Amino acid sequence: MFVSCSPHDSQVICGIECGVKVANRHPSNKLTALAVKKLNKAGRYADGNGLYLVIDPSGARRWMQRLMIGGKRHDIGLGSVRIVSLDEARENALRNKRIARSGGDPLAQKHQEQGQVISFRDVAFKVHEQYEGAWKNEKHKAQWLSSLENHAFPKIGYKPVGEITSADVLTVLGPIWNEKPETAKRVLQRIRAIIKWAKAKAYHKGDDPVELALAALPRRSKKAVHHASLPFATLPDVYGQLTVSQLADATKQALRLVILTACRTTEALEADWSEIDMEKKLWTIPAERMKAGEAHQVPLSSEALQTLLEAGVEPAGLIFKSPVNGRALSNNTLRIALQTRLGVDTTVHGLRSTFKDWAAETTGYANEVSEMALAHKIRNQVEAAYRRGDLLEKRRYLMQDWSDFVTQSETTKAQLRQDKPNVRNNND
Repeated sequence: MFVSCSPHDSQVICGIECGVKVANRHPSNKLTALAVKKLNKAGRYADGNGLYLVIDPSGARRWMQRLMIGGKRHDIGLGSVRIVSLDEARENALRNKRIARSGGDPLAQKHQEQGQVISFRDVAFKVHEQYEGAWKNEKHKAQWLSSLENHAFPKIGYKPVGEITSADVLTVLGPIWNEKPETAKRVLQRIRAIIKWAKAKAYHKGDDPVELALAALPRRSKKAVHHASLPFATLPDVYGQLTVSQLADATKQALRLVILTACRTTEALEADWSEIDMEKKLWTIPAERMKAGEAHQVPLSSEALQTLLEAGVEPAGLIFKSPVNGRALSNNTLRIALQTRLGVDTTVHGLRSTFKDWAAETTGYANEVSEMALAHKIRNQVEAAYRRGDLLEKRRYLMQDWSDFVTQSETTKAQLRQDKPNVRNNND
């Protein structure tokens, strides 16, 4: 029996199969291997079953399939022409079409199959690459991967991310859960981020292996860990010892500025002369160097200004340079200076707590003044919405009072008289 084409089918490509002329509105296999090889003009060339050869303006050639999945149109990449042949592309396109017709999602299935190939380690690098632009701390960027290289990659690094189970997570966390709780916490957070990314990409299906592993790990008592701090009454003597110590000038000056401004260690170590306004007695730390991501103004007391003068004011560049390589001093440099050279049982960061204790117990300044001096974010959202100022003028008085307290030891007073007898008159 012959089926003839009606007049309105005159533009439809017809095929002849077993002697029967059939009208075909959706022809397949329109392309040939030779045509694929010779085509070079940018555009999209249909083959059938939603399969297209796509030639980009750059000359790149790839396969793409357009399908309706769940009532929505999707474009599915099927690979480069250099890697995937015409026959392979047709086979994949036909399989995808069958899955979609049966109510399935070929795109999700493709991702799941990729999850059976792409390794946990490869996904970790992808996540790190995606996040590192938002991280301001170079040390954190490096530690993010190094913790995984030390504890996770040797055990599950080359396992497909789609096959990671709670048992795998336990294998990583179990040995360090009690012995190195802080390390375990960080590794846990990073594994969680990797699995979440894999799930978002549909590389991993089923229950979250991290949450299942957590349920099997022993519970630890929650105990707040604070940086060791120094009783404020002893700080003037420590500062006095610091001023006459044999520490390298850059180390001594950086540690003095940390104490006098109650700033974070890295804020001082990475300080640049371009941030200092000696005339206005102001240090403006840019947003990208602040923990909260907002610029912070630090009023400079007379002693802080003197410390900067001793460092040698310049138009720009690092204020405190390592005498070894000219780069910023490391956090360990200040820690060793404080704990080993000066014999003080505190961390550098703990000196911020010393400042807070002094302000709360010996002064009449409102709590928000010392909180802003420490660059703490206002936790109360209602208060944060209404408080637009930074209390700069009140903080000027606070930081000068703090400076006067810190420099009150006999050792410091003697040093002040010897080195800078007129500094307070010049700067007040």
